[in-house]
Amino acid sequence: MKAAVTTLAFCVAALLALGLVMLYSSSMVMMDKHTHVEVGAHMLQMQVLWCALGIITCAVITALDYQLLKKIAWPLFIGTLLLALLVFVPHLGMKINGARRWIHVPGATLQPSEIVKLGLIIIVAWYVDRSQRKMNTFVRGIIYPGAIIGLALGMIFIEPDRGTTILLASVTGTMLFLAGVRWLHLIPVGALGLAGLAFSIAHDGMRSGRINAWLHPEAHANGVALQATQAKIAIGSGGLLGLGLGDGRQKLGFLPEIHSDFIFANIGEELGLVATAFVVIAFLLIGLCGLYIALNARDQFGAQLAIGVTALICFQAIINIGVVTGLLPNKGLALPFISSGGSSLLAMLMGVGILFSVARQAVPGKISVTDPGGSANDNPFSAKGK
Repeated sequence: MKAAVTTLAFCVAALLALGLVMLYSSSMVMMDKHTHVEVGAHMLQMQVLWCALGIITCAVITALDYQLLKKIAWPLFIGTLLLALLVFVPHLGMKINGARRWIHVPGATLQPSEIVKLGLIIIVAWYVDRSQRKMNTFVRGIIYPGAIIGLALGMIFIEPDRGTTILLASVTGTMLFLAGVRWLHLIPVGALGLAGLAFSIAHDGMRSGRINAWLHPEAHANGVALQATQAKIAIGSGGLLGLGLGDGRQKLGFLPEIHSDFIFANIGEELGLVATAFVVIAFLLIGLCGLYIALNARDQFGAQLAIGVTALICFQAIINIGVVTGLLPNKGLALPFISSGGSSLLAMLMGVGILFSVARQAVPGKISVTDPGGSANDNPFSAKGK
């Protein structure tokens, strides 16, 4: 366990350091459109402040017993949903590019959906812990948790934020499957969700345009597919070792979101394949460490928390890198620990704190079942349960 925690901490710290360096590098030539003043230094300062707040929060959560989250799961979940509703409050919520995803806070902005991610993981872990022996039934395995998950996803969906909706559906689906929900129950629900998503996209001109641009990028290279095209140019031009830190060209107005959703392209352009491979390996190690922590959690609640947080970090990284490399259509998701954005950074570090808390109280080689009437066969992670 010590090796897993040390590796996890090292990978997160390395990604944070790389993110701060690349954030300044990608934004050093950016100018405020109103004052024409360089904003790179200010953006770095804000990211450092959020990083410091995230690290402090991570340390506090690590020191606490994660069982506390079980006791306050419902208040936390309801609180995050109420926070998400604030994006629709006039003069408080911010509408950018047709979406309401942010709220004003003193001196900064906050994206509530980032906090909802953790609230949803905690409540699903609570539910699985309470219903472990009955997760293979349709009602207890699909209907009840589906209502909880659907409430959160519905609020995010109408912002609209399709990317986060897909991400959280994948994360919670993974949690339910590993908790013992049957494939035959999950498949029709997943198919229904995909059908609804497809119907929504088909009647949304902007998002259907993104899908079309992803399928035919050469026909939209100067339009909807501009960022994806320029991102691939940036990664390709970087070669093995890159053009040199600060010497990237795509940040000179060619790739507008290079400091946020497309920062992976800047890493590839300036530091090359070596650095991008390091990023991918770091997330792979985080995934393995998170899985190890889940396998050795002292109870099912801790195991589900670890699975949820690990899936959240890794799935979001996969989607972001997939978008930047052209493997997936644009989803608007940040690269964990690296992209600019205080809300995402804070939420991810809070998640890491939960992983550390679960690891701190782990029992190597054992996951108990909370239900006093349960047995090792109820646990999908145990050797006997497989």
